[in-house]
Amino acid sequence: MADVSHTRGDIASHPDVPEMRDRYARMLGGRDVALVDGPVFLIGLYCAISPWTLHFTANQPALVAHNLILGIALGLLALGFTVTPERMYGMSWAMSAIGVWLVLSPWIVGSSPDAGVIWNNVIIGALTVLLGMTCAGAAAKVGKRS
Repeated sequence: MADVSHTRGDIASHPDVPEMRDRYARMLGGRDVALVDGPVFLIGLYCAISPWTLHFTANQPALVAHNLILGIALGLLALGFTVTPERMYGMSWAMSAIGVWLVLSPWIVGSSPDAGVIWNNVIIGALTVLLGMTCAGAAAKVGKRS
C-alpha cells in the first residue's frame, strides 16, 4: 500500500511562495483605512433617513434634501473605501469636511431648527469627523510605510 500521509514540512521550497506572499501583502495592504467603511456607511445611511426618522420633513424641507444628499455621499465614500481603499486615502479629509459641515448645517441650511434637528446633525457630524480623522491618520501611517 502506498504512503498517502501528509507530512508537515516547510513550504519554503514551494515554487509559488513569492507569488503567494505578494498576493497576501496586496490583500492586506489597504485594510487600515477600509476598517471604517462599515461605520461610515451606517452613518451615511442614518444621515439619509434621519429627516423621516426624526420627522422634520415638514418644518425643515431644505435640511431634508441636504441630509439625504450628504448621507448618500457618505455611503458612496464608504463603498469607495471598501472597493478600492488604496485609491481612497486622499478622500479621508473630505469625510472630515463633510462632518464639520453637518455640524454647522442646521443653522446655515435650516430655518429656526429645533433641538432635535440640531443634536441629530451635531452627533452625525461629530462621528463623521472622528471617523474621517481616524481614516486620515491611518492613511498617513500607510503613506509613511511606503
